[in-house]
Amino acid sequence: MKILLTGSGGLVGSALIPRLTVGGHGITRLSHSQPWPELAGHDAVVHLAGENIATGRWTPEKKARIRDSRVQVTRRLCDTVARLASPPRVVICASAVGCYGNRGDELLREESAPGTGFLAEVCRDWEAATKPAADAGIRVVNLRFGVILSAAGGALAKMLTPFKLGVGGVIGDGRQWMSWVALDDAVGVIGDALANDALRGPVNVVAPQPVTNREFTTALGRVLRRPTMFPAPAFALRLALGEMADALLLSSQRVEPAKLVASGYRFRFPELEGALRHLLKR
Repeated sequence: MKILLTGSGGLVGSALIPRLTVGGHGITRLSHSQPWPELAGHDAVVHLAGENIATGRWTPEKKARIRDSRVQVTRRLCDTVARLASPPRVVICASAVGCYGNRGDELLREESAPGTGFLAEVCRDWEAATKPAADAGIRVVNLRFGVILSAAGGALAKMLTPFKLGVGGVIGDGRQWMSWVALDDAVGVIGDALANDALRGPVNVVAPQPVTNREFTTALGRVLRRPTMFPAPAFALRLALGEMADALLLSSQRVEPAKLVASGYRFRFPELEGALRHLLKR
């Protein structure tokens, strides 16, 4: 299969490339900041690119980059492939469980109503931007990623230093749900989405056992053999990070991978502690 890939330098993209290469697939890398290569002749598009949401305060300029790098680039890409004489068979586009907003203890599936707030609105428009491809008869899969766990980058990597120093702790009251997925499974789901014609539309890419922040904190402390006695109060996080604190750290999403389970996908790491021990080699 010949695959057009965006976001090849990101956490998921850089892990995906070796898997695709070993599987015998050809890869064309596309960057929105460089002249686009010829898009014709590809069997699939895997679109993972987007401004990092977890770096820097959410100034108006930062929020515009977060939105435009997702919505505008996705719309341009899908408009372009939809007009090809021989379009790709599938377009796989990243999204996020942020689409559900802050939902407390509610169990969320793909058919659950969208949430409110900046990230939920971005995700809604991001997924809608793939409509030109779907209207052209291309199978479209919107992968709603949870928190992707990897020691190489992302949320877990940022937590390691304070936790290893013994100054980690719960965030806010610790009751907010965290829907996570090991990087191995994030990559595995993309492989399945390329091959499985039954997968289409929104797909929750999360492990089947979500945890509260308190449960996550306890598990990480146990794996690292460190105490977790220093909480991060919500008011301090809001002072330091502004709107980003509520959206990324204090928001609660209890998400179920209903479509993946129904499709027969077998998670390599369905439970948190096993995933952490694998990722941290403990």
